[in-house]
Amino acid sequence: MQYCDILLHAAHIVTQDEQGRILDNASLAIADGLVVGIGPRADMDALWQAARVMDMGNSLVLPGLINAHTHAAMTLLRGLADDMPLMDWLGKSIFPVEKQLTADLTRLGSLLGYAEMLRTGTTACVDMYLFAEASLEAAHTAGLRCLGGEAVFDFPGAACAGPEQALEKTLALAEKYRSHPRLRVAVNPHSVYTCSPQTLGACRDLAHSQNLPLHIHLAETPQETALCLSAHAMRPTALCHSLGLLDLPCTLAHVVDVSAEELDLLARTKAVVAHNPSSNMKLASGTAPVPAMLERGLPVGLGTDGPASNNRLNIFVEMDRCALLHKLAEKNPTVLPAEQTLHMATTGGAAAMHDMRLGRLAAGRPADCVALNLDAPGLQPLYSPVSHIVYAATGMETRMTMVGGEVLYEDGRFSRFDYPALCAEARAARDFVLRAAGRKPA
Repeated sequence: MQYCDILLHAAHIVTQDEQGRILDNASLAIADGLVVGIGPRADMDALWQAARVMDMGNSLVLPGLINAHTHAAMTLLRGLADDMPLMDWLGKSIFPVEKQLTADLTRLGSLLGYAEMLRTGTTACVDMYLFAEASLEAAHTAGLRCLGGEAVFDFPGAACAGPEQALEKTLALAEKYRSHPRLRVAVNPHSVYTCSPQTLGACRDLAHSQNLPLHIHLAETPQETALCLSAHAMRPTALCHSLGLLDLPCTLAHVVDVSAEELDLLARTKAVVAHNPSSNMKLASGTAPVPAMLERGLPVGLGTDGPASNNRLNIFVEMDRCALLHKLAEKNPTVLPAEQTLHMATTGGAAAMHDMRLGRLAAGRPADCVALNLDAPGLQPLYSPVSHIVYAATGMETRMTMVGGEVLYEDGRFSRFDYPALCAEARAARDFVLRAAGRKPA
Protein backbone atom coordinates (compact mmCIF):
# COMPACT_ATOMS: atom_id res chain seq x y z
CA MET A 1 0.00 0.00 0.00
CA GLN A 2 1.28 3.45 -0.98
CA TYR A 3 0.25 6.72 0.62
CA CYS A 4 -0.94 9.92 -1.07
CA ASP A 5 -2.60 13.17 -0.11
CA ILE A 6 -5.62 12.88 -2.41
CA LEU A 7 -7.22 10.02 -4.31
CA LEU A 8 -9.61 11.54 -6.85
CA HIS A 9 -12.23 9.34 -8.55
CA ALA A 10 -14.20 10.31 -11.67
CA ALA A 11 -16.35 8.70 -14.32
CA HIS A 12 -13.89 9.75 -17.03
CA ILE A 13 -10.36 11.20 -17.10
CA VAL A 14 -8.95 12.82 -20.26
CA THR A 15 -5.20 12.70 -19.63
CA GLN A 16 -3.75 14.55 -22.66
CA ASP A 17 -0.70 12.35 -22.07
CA GLU A 18 1.64 11.19 -24.81
CA GLN A 19 -0.66 8.24 -25.59
CA GLY A 20 -3.79 10.38 -25.54
CA ARG A 21 -5.44 8.07 -23.04
CA ILE A 22 -9.04 8.57 -21.95
CA LEU A 23 -9.83 6.45 -18.90
CA ASP A 24 -13.29 5.40 -17.74
CA ASN A 25 -14.11 4.89 -14.05
CA ALA A 26 -10.62 6.03 -13.17
CA SER A 27 -8.63 7.72 -10.42
CA LEU A 28 -5.76 10.13 -9.83
CA ALA A 29 -3.39 9.78 -6.87
CA ILE A 30 -1.86 13.12 -5.81
CA ALA A 31 1.00 13.78 -3.37
CA ASP A 32 3.01 16.94 -2.71
CA GLY A 33 1.19 18.76 -5.48
CA LEU A 34 2.03 16.19 -8.15
CA VAL A 35 0.21 13.35 -9.86
CA VAL A 36 1.83 10.18 -8.55
CA GLY A 37 -0.52 7.64 -10.09
CA ILE A 38 -3.33 7.33 -12.58
CA GLY A 39 -5.37 4.34 -13.66
CA PRO A 40 -8.58 2.31 -13.27
CA ARG A 41 -10.38 2.97 -10.01
CA ALA A 42 -10.29 -0.62 -8.80
CA ASP A 43 -6.52 -0.80 -9.26
CA MET A 44 -5.93 2.61 -7.67
CA ASP A 45 -8.10 1.76 -4.65
CA ALA A 46 -5.98 -1.31 -4.08
CA LEU A 47 -2.67 0.55 -4.48
CA TRP A 48 -3.22 3.83 -2.63
CA GLN A 49 -4.26 4.94 0.84
CA ALA A 50 -5.19 8.63 0.84
CA ALA A 51 -5.51 11.30 3.48
CA ARG A 52 -8.52 12.57 1.50
CA VAL A 53 -10.73 10.79 -1.01
CA MET A 54 -12.52 12.99 -3.55
CA ASP A 55 -15.26 11.08 -5.35
CA MET A 56 -16.36 13.38 -8.17
CA GLY A 57 -19.06 10.95 -9.28
CA ASN A 58 -20.36 11.48 -12.81
CA SER A 59 -17.65 13.98 -13.69
CA LEU A 60 -15.18 14.39 -16.52
CA VAL A 61 -11.70 15.30 -15.29
CA LEU A 62 -9.19 16.93 -17.63
CA PRO A 63 -5.95 18.92 -17.30
CA GLY A 64 -6.40 22.51 -16.21
CA LEU A 65 -6.83 24.84 -19.18
CA ILE A 66 -4.22 27.52 -19.87
CA ASN A 67 -4.99 31.07 -20.99
CA ALA A 68 -2.03 31.88 -23.26
CA HIS A 69 -2.62 35.65 -23.42
CA THR A 70 -4.70 37.92 -21.24
CA HIS A 71 -4.96 41.20 -19.35
CA ALA A 72 -7.00 40.02 -16.36
CA ALA A 73 -7.26 43.41 -14.64
CA MET A 74 -9.30 44.71 -17.57
CA THR A 75 -12.33 42.99 -16.06
CA LEU A 76 -13.01 46.47 -14.62
CA LEU A 77 -13.36 47.75 -18.21
CA ARG A 78 -15.57 44.91 -19.45
CA GLY A 79 -18.34 46.37 -21.62
CA LEU A 80 -17.03 49.93 -21.32
CA ALA A 81 -16.39 50.22 -25.07
CA ASP A 82 -17.52 47.78 -27.73
CA ASP A 83 -17.93 47.61 -31.50
CA MET A 84 -14.86 49.72 -32.36
CA PRO A 85 -11.69 49.14 -34.43
CA LEU A 86 -8.62 48.23 -32.36
CA MET A 87 -6.69 51.51 -32.65
CA ASP A 88 -9.79 53.64 -31.95
CA TRP A 89 -10.75 51.34 -29.09
CA LEU A 90 -7.31 51.67 -27.52
CA GLY A 91 -6.75 55.37 -28.16
CA LYS A 92 -10.21 56.70 -27.38
CA SER A 93 -11.55 54.34 -24.72
CA ILE A 94 -8.91 52.19 -23.05
CA PHE A 95 -5.66 54.19 -22.76
CA PRO A 96 -7.45 57.26 -21.27
CA VAL A 97 -8.86 55.15 -18.43
CA GLU A 98 -5.64 53.23 -17.91
CA LYS A 99 -3.76 56.50 -17.37
CA GLN A 100 -5.77 56.93 -14.16
CA LEU A 101 -5.56 53.40 -12.81
CA THR A 102 -4.01 52.56 -9.43
CA ALA A 103 -2.32 49.49 -8.03
CA ASP A 104 -5.36 48.80 -5.85
CA LEU A 105 -7.71 48.86 -8.83
CA THR A 106 -5.37 46.61 -10.79
CA ARG A 107 -5.27 44.15 -7.88
CA LEU A 108 -9.07 44.18 -7.69
CA GLY A 109 -9.61 43.72 -11.42
CA SER A 110 -6.99 40.99 -11.60
CA LEU A 111 -8.48 39.00 -8.74
CA LEU A 112 -11.92 39.25 -10.31
CA GLY A 113 -10.46 38.02 -13.60
CA TYR A 114 -8.67 35.14 -11.93
CA ALA A 115 -11.90 34.20 -10.17
CA GLU A 116 -13.60 33.95 -13.56
CA MET A 117 -10.78 31.79 -14.86
CA LEU A 118 -10.90 29.40 -11.91
CA ARG A 119 -14.70 29.21 -12.16
CA THR A 120 -14.43 28.15 -15.79
CA GLY A 121 -11.57 25.68 -15.54
CA THR A 122 -8.44 27.75 -16.21
CA THR A 123 -5.51 26.97 -13.92
CA ALA A 124 -2.73 29.06 -15.50
CA CYS A 125 -2.37 32.22 -17.58
CA VAL A 126 0.08 34.50 -19.36
CA ASP A 127 -0.79 38.00 -18.20
CA MET A 128 0.46 41.46 -19.22
CA TYR A 129 -0.67 44.69 -17.59
CA LEU A 130 0.15 47.86 -15.67
CA PHE A 131 1.04 47.60 -11.97
CA ALA A 132 2.14 44.02 -12.53
CA GLU A 133 3.15 43.67 -8.90
CA ALA A 134 -0.55 44.04 -8.03
CA SER A 135 -1.60 41.51 -10.68
CA LEU A 136 0.91 38.97 -9.38
CA GLU A 137 -0.22 39.57 -5.80
CA ALA A 138 -3.77 38.84 -6.96
CA ALA A 139 -2.60 35.65 -8.68
CA HIS A 140 -0.91 34.60 -5.44
CA THR A 141 -4.15 35.25 -3.57
CA ALA A 142 -6.23 33.30 -6.10
CA GLY A 143 -3.73 30.43 -6.26
CA LEU A 144 -3.52 29.88 -10.01
CA ARG A 145 -0.28 29.82 -12.00
CA CYS A 146 0.68 33.05 -13.73
CA LEU A 147 3.46 34.20 -16.03
CA GLY A 148 3.18 37.98 -15.64
CA GLY A 149 5.15 41.20 -15.76
CA GLU A 150 5.00 44.94 -16.23
CA ALA A 151 3.82 46.16 -19.64
CA VAL A 152 6.52 48.27 -21.30
CA PHE A 153 5.60 51.37 -23.30
CA ASP A 154 7.65 54.26 -24.66
CA PHE A 155 5.21 56.79 -23.22
CA PRO A 156 4.47 57.50 -19.53
CA GLY A 157 1.51 55.80 -17.90
CA ALA A 158 -0.11 55.38 -14.54
CA ALA A 159 2.39 52.76 -13.35
CA CYS A 160 5.67 53.89 -14.93
CA ALA A 161 7.21 57.13 -16.16
CA GLY A 162 8.69 55.32 -19.15
CA PRO A 163 10.29 52.11 -20.37
CA GLU A 164 13.30 52.34 -18.06
CA GLN A 165 11.11 52.25 -14.97
CA ALA A 166 9.00 49.42 -16.41
CA LEU A 167 12.13 47.34 -16.95
CA GLU A 168 13.39 48.15 -13.45
CA LYS A 169 10.07 46.89 -12.10
CA THR A 170 10.33 43.76 -14.24
CA LEU A 171 13.77 42.99 -12.84
CA ALA A 172 12.58 43.53 -9.26
CA LEU A 173 9.61 41.24 -9.82
CA ALA A 174 11.80 38.57 -11.41
CA GLU A 175 14.04 38.57 -8.36
CA LYS A 176 11.06 38.51 -5.98
CA TYR A 177 9.31 35.57 -7.64
CA ARG A 178 12.26 33.54 -8.89
CA SER A 179 11.59 30.70 -6.47
CA HIS A 180 7.79 31.03 -6.25
CA PRO A 181 6.08 27.69 -6.99
CA ARG A 182 3.29 29.17 -9.16
CA LEU A 183 4.32 32.67 -10.26
CA ARG A 184 6.94 33.59 -12.86
CA VAL A 185 7.91 36.78 -14.63
CA ALA A 186 8.27 37.64 -18.33
CA VAL A 187 9.53 40.77 -20.07
CA ASN A 188 6.48 42.40 -21.67
CA PRO A 189 7.11 44.96 -24.42
CA HIS A 190 3.58 45.92 -25.44
CA SER A 191 4.04 46.03 -29.22
CA VAL A 192 6.17 47.36 -32.06
CA TYR A 193 3.89 50.41 -32.36
CA THR A 194 4.22 51.42 -28.69
CA CYS A 195 7.90 50.52 -28.23
CA SER A 196 10.85 51.88 -30.22
CA PRO A 197 13.60 49.58 -31.49
CA GLN A 198 15.76 50.88 -28.65
CA THR A 199 13.14 49.87 -26.09
CA LEU A 200 12.63 46.49 -27.75
CA GLY A 201 16.39 45.95 -27.63
CA ALA A 202 16.47 46.79 -23.91
CA CYS A 203 13.67 44.27 -23.36
CA ARG A 204 15.66 41.65 -25.25
CA ASP A 205 18.78 42.33 -23.19
CA LEU A 206 16.93 42.06 -19.87
CA ALA A 207 15.22 38.83 -20.91
CA HIS A 208 18.53 37.35 -22.03
CA SER A 209 20.47 38.38 -18.92
CA GLN A 210 17.82 37.12 -16.50
CA ASN A 211 16.76 34.04 -18.46
CA LEU A 212 13.19 35.32 -18.78
CA PRO A 213 10.73 34.75 -21.63
CA LEU A 214 9.34 37.62 -23.72
CA HIS A 215 5.64 38.33 -24.27
CA ILE A 216 4.55 40.82 -26.95
CA HIS A 217 1.55 41.67 -29.15
CA LEU A 218 2.69 41.07 -32.72
CA ALA A 219 1.15 41.49 -36.17
CA GLU A 220 -2.35 41.91 -34.74
CA THR A 221 -3.78 44.01 -37.59
CA PRO A 222 -2.93 45.30 -41.08
CA GLN A 223 -2.90 48.79 -39.53
CA GLU A 224 -0.08 47.72 -37.20
CA THR A 225 1.84 46.46 -40.22
CA ALA A 226 1.34 49.76 -42.04
CA LEU A 227 2.58 51.74 -39.02
CA CYS A 228 5.63 49.52 -38.73
CA LEU A 229 6.45 49.80 -42.43
CA SER A 230 6.11 53.57 -42.26
CA ALA A 231 8.30 53.94 -39.18
CA HIS A 232 10.91 51.21 -39.78
CA ALA A 233 10.56 50.04 -43.40
CA MET A 234 9.97 46.54 -42.04
CA ARG A 235 6.96 44.45 -41.16
CA PRO A 236 6.45 43.64 -37.44
CA THR A 237 7.77 40.07 -37.59
CA ALA A 238 10.85 41.12 -39.56
CA LEU A 239 11.53 43.97 -37.13
CA CYS A 240 11.40 41.66 -34.12
CA HIS A 241 13.61 39.15 -35.91
CA SER A 242 16.16 41.84 -36.82
CA LEU A 243 16.35 42.92 -33.18
CA GLY A 244 16.92 39.37 -31.90
CA LEU A 245 13.66 39.08 -29.98
CA LEU A 246 12.80 35.83 -31.71
CA ASP A 247 16.09 34.27 -30.62
CA LEU A 248 14.67 34.09 -27.10
CA PRO A 249 11.77 32.04 -25.75
CA CYS A 250 8.84 34.31 -26.59
CA THR A 251 5.06 34.29 -26.63
CA LEU A 252 3.59 36.24 -29.54
CA ALA A 253 0.00 37.35 -29.08
CA HIS A 254 -2.27 37.35 -32.16
CA VAL A 255 0.04 36.95 -35.22
CA VAL A 256 -2.80 37.68 -37.62
CA ASP A 257 -1.22 39.74 -40.42
CA VAL A 258 1.64 37.44 -41.44
CA SER A 259 2.87 35.97 -44.69
CA ALA A 260 3.78 32.36 -45.43
CA GLU A 261 7.45 33.36 -45.41
CA GLU A 262 7.05 34.93 -41.97
CA LEU A 263 5.45 31.74 -40.68
CA ASP A 264 8.40 29.76 -42.04
CA LEU A 265 10.69 32.13 -40.13
CA LEU A 266 8.70 31.85 -36.88
CA ALA A 267 8.73 28.05 -37.11
CA ARG A 268 12.55 28.16 -36.99
CA THR A 269 12.60 30.24 -33.80
CA LYS A 270 11.70 29.72 -30.14
CA ALA A 271 8.40 31.53 -30.61
CA VAL A 272 5.00 30.32 -29.43
CA VAL A 273 1.82 31.93 -30.78
CA ALA A 274 -1.09 32.85 -28.51
CA HIS A 275 -4.22 32.74 -30.67
CA ASN A 276 -7.14 34.89 -29.46
CA PRO A 277 -10.10 34.06 -31.69
CA SER A 278 -12.86 35.93 -29.82
CA SER A 279 -10.87 39.15 -29.54
CA ASN A 280 -9.74 38.97 -33.17
CA MET A 281 -13.34 38.49 -34.30
CA LYS A 282 -14.79 41.19 -32.01
CA LEU A 283 -12.22 43.79 -33.11
CA ALA A 284 -12.33 42.52 -36.74
CA SER A 285 -8.55 42.25 -36.65
CA GLY A 286 -8.53 39.32 -39.05
CA THR A 287 -8.13 35.56 -38.87
CA ALA A 288 -4.77 34.22 -37.72
CA PRO A 289 -3.54 31.45 -40.04
CA VAL A 290 -3.54 28.86 -37.28
CA PRO A 291 -3.81 25.73 -39.48
CA ALA A 292 -0.75 26.91 -41.42
CA MET A 293 1.10 27.52 -38.15
CA LEU A 294 0.35 24.03 -36.87
CA GLU A 295 1.34 22.47 -40.20
CA ARG A 296 4.78 24.05 -39.73
CA GLY A 297 5.11 22.73 -36.19
CA LEU A 298 4.79 26.18 -34.66
CA PRO A 299 3.37 25.81 -31.13
CA VAL A 300 0.02 27.59 -30.67
CA GLY A 301 -1.88 28.21 -27.44
CA LEU A 302 -5.31 29.73 -26.88
CA GLY A 303 -5.88 33.07 -25.17
CA THR A 304 -8.82 35.26 -24.34
CA ASP A 305 -7.02 38.60 -24.60
CA GLY A 306 -8.48 41.12 -22.14
CA PRO A 307 -12.10 40.98 -20.99
CA ALA A 308 -12.70 44.42 -22.49
CA SER A 309 -12.23 42.99 -26.00
CA ASN A 310 -13.74 39.53 -25.65
CA ASN A 311 -15.64 39.98 -23.18
CA ARG A 312 -14.94 36.74 -21.30
CA LEU A 313 -11.96 34.98 -19.74
CA ASN A 314 -13.27 31.53 -20.61
CA ILE A 315 -11.06 29.08 -22.51
CA PHE A 316 -13.95 26.66 -23.09
CA VAL A 317 -15.57 29.40 -25.19
CA GLU A 318 -12.28 30.00 -27.01
CA MET A 319 -11.91 26.33 -27.92
CA ASP A 320 -15.35 26.22 -29.53
CA ARG A 321 -14.89 29.51 -31.37
CA CYS A 322 -11.39 28.59 -32.50
CA ALA A 323 -12.47 25.31 -34.07
CA LEU A 324 -15.52 26.81 -35.77
CA LEU A 325 -13.75 29.96 -36.98
CA HIS A 326 -11.07 28.05 -38.83
CA LYS A 327 -13.46 25.52 -40.33
CA LEU A 328 -15.35 28.45 -41.79
CA ALA A 329 -12.25 30.37 -42.88
CA GLU A 330 -10.81 27.30 -44.61
CA LYS A 331 -14.22 26.11 -45.83
CA ASN A 332 -13.22 22.70 -44.53
CA PRO A 333 -15.04 20.95 -41.65
CA THR A 334 -12.03 18.70 -40.95
CA VAL A 335 -9.73 21.60 -40.02
CA LEU A 336 -8.81 21.88 -36.33
CA PRO A 337 -10.59 18.78 -35.03
CA ALA A 338 -11.56 18.68 -31.37
CA GLU A 339 -8.43 16.77 -30.29
CA GLN A 340 -6.10 19.35 -31.86
CA THR A 341 -8.08 22.25 -30.40
CA LEU A 342 -7.94 20.75 -26.91
CA HIS A 343 -4.17 20.43 -27.26
CA MET A 344 -4.00 24.15 -28.02
CA ALA A 345 -5.77 24.85 -24.71
CA THR A 346 -3.53 22.48 -22.73
CA THR A 347 -0.12 21.55 -24.13
CA GLY A 348 -0.11 24.59 -26.44
CA GLY A 349 -0.81 26.75 -23.42
CA ALA A 350 2.05 25.06 -21.57
CA ALA A 351 4.35 26.07 -24.44
CA ALA A 352 3.09 29.67 -24.18
CA MET A 353 3.85 29.56 -20.43
CA HIS A 354 7.30 28.15 -21.29
CA ASP A 355 6.59 25.41 -18.76
CA MET A 356 6.14 22.03 -20.40
CA ARG A 357 5.37 20.33 -17.09
CA LEU A 358 1.82 21.62 -17.55
CA GLY A 359 -1.04 20.57 -19.80
CA ARG A 360 -1.07 16.81 -19.16
CA LEU A 361 -2.20 14.50 -16.38
CA ALA A 362 0.60 12.00 -15.88
CA ALA A 363 2.83 10.76 -13.09
CA GLY A 364 5.37 13.37 -12.05
CA ARG A 365 3.44 16.32 -13.47
CA PRO A 366 1.67 19.03 -11.46
CA ALA A 367 -1.80 18.09 -10.24
CA ASP A 368 -3.60 20.87 -12.14
CA CYS A 369 -7.01 19.59 -13.15
CA VAL A 370 -10.66 20.43 -13.68
CA ALA A 371 -13.83 18.40 -13.14
CA LEU A 372 -16.91 18.96 -15.30
CA ASN A 373 -20.37 17.90 -14.14
CA LEU A 374 -21.64 15.42 -16.72
CA ASP A 375 -25.14 15.65 -15.28
CA ALA A 376 -25.48 19.09 -16.89
CA PRO A 377 -28.20 19.03 -19.58
CA GLY A 378 -25.86 20.22 -22.32
CA LEU A 379 -23.41 17.38 -21.74
CA GLN A 380 -25.79 14.46 -22.27
CA PRO A 381 -25.57 11.89 -23.68
CA LEU A 382 -21.80 11.29 -23.81
CA TYR A 383 -20.17 9.65 -26.81
CA SER A 384 -16.83 11.45 -27.01
CA PRO A 385 -15.42 13.28 -23.96
CA VAL A 386 -13.14 15.45 -26.11
CA SER A 387 -16.04 16.46 -28.36
CA HIS A 388 -18.01 17.57 -25.32
CA ILE A 389 -15.05 19.53 -23.93
CA VAL A 390 -14.57 21.50 -27.15
CA TYR A 391 -18.04 21.80 -28.69
CA ALA A 392 -20.57 21.40 -25.87
CA ALA A 393 -19.12 22.57 -22.55
CA THR A 394 -19.55 26.23 -21.65
CA GLY A 395 -17.18 26.25 -18.69
CA MET A 396 -20.04 26.75 -16.25
CA GLU A 397 -20.24 22.98 -15.80
CA THR A 398 -16.95 23.21 -13.88
CA ARG A 399 -17.46 21.61 -10.46
CA MET A 400 -13.89 21.75 -9.25
CA THR A 401 -10.62 23.46 -10.17
CA MET A 402 -7.34 22.27 -8.66
CA VAL A 403 -3.80 23.68 -8.92
CA GLY A 404 -0.84 21.80 -7.52
CA GLY A 405 -3.13 19.45 -5.63
CA GLU A 406 -4.95 22.35 -3.95
CA VAL A 407 -8.68 22.78 -4.57
CA LEU A 408 -9.20 26.45 -5.40
CA TYR A 409 -12.84 26.24 -6.52
CA GLU A 410 -15.46 23.61 -5.75
CA ASP A 411 -19.23 23.65 -6.21
CA GLY A 412 -19.68 27.41 -5.99
CA ARG A 413 -17.03 28.22 -3.40
CA PHE A 414 -13.58 29.78 -3.82
CA SER A 415 -11.20 28.53 -1.16
CA ARG A 416 -8.79 31.47 -0.93
CA PHE A 417 -10.88 34.64 -1.04
CA ASP A 418 -14.31 36.10 -0.24
CA TYR A 419 -16.07 36.20 -3.60
CA PRO A 420 -19.18 38.21 -2.52
CA ALA A 421 -16.90 40.87 -1.00
CA LEU A 422 -14.86 40.92 -4.22
CA CYS A 423 -18.01 41.54 -6.27
CA ALA A 424 -19.02 44.40 -3.97
CA GLU A 425 -15.62 46.03 -4.50
CA ALA A 426 -15.95 45.65 -8.26
CA ARG A 427 -19.36 47.34 -8.23
CA ALA A 428 -17.91 50.21 -6.21
CA ALA A 429 -15.06 50.62 -8.75
CA ARG A 430 -17.55 51.11 -11.58
CA ASP A 431 -18.06 54.80 -10.75
CA PHE A 432 -14.32 55.46 -10.91
CA VAL A 433 -14.08 53.85 -14.34
CA LEU A 434 -17.01 55.86 -15.68
CA ARG A 435 -15.51 59.14 -14.44
CA ALA A 436 -12.11 58.22 -15.89
CA ALA A 437 -13.84 57.58 -19.22
CA GLY A 438 -15.46 61.02 -19.09
CA ARG A 439 -18.91 59.68 -18.35
CA LYS A 440 -21.25 60.51 -15.51
CA PRO A 441 -21.97 57.60 -13.11
CA ALA A 442 -25.64 56.67 -12.99
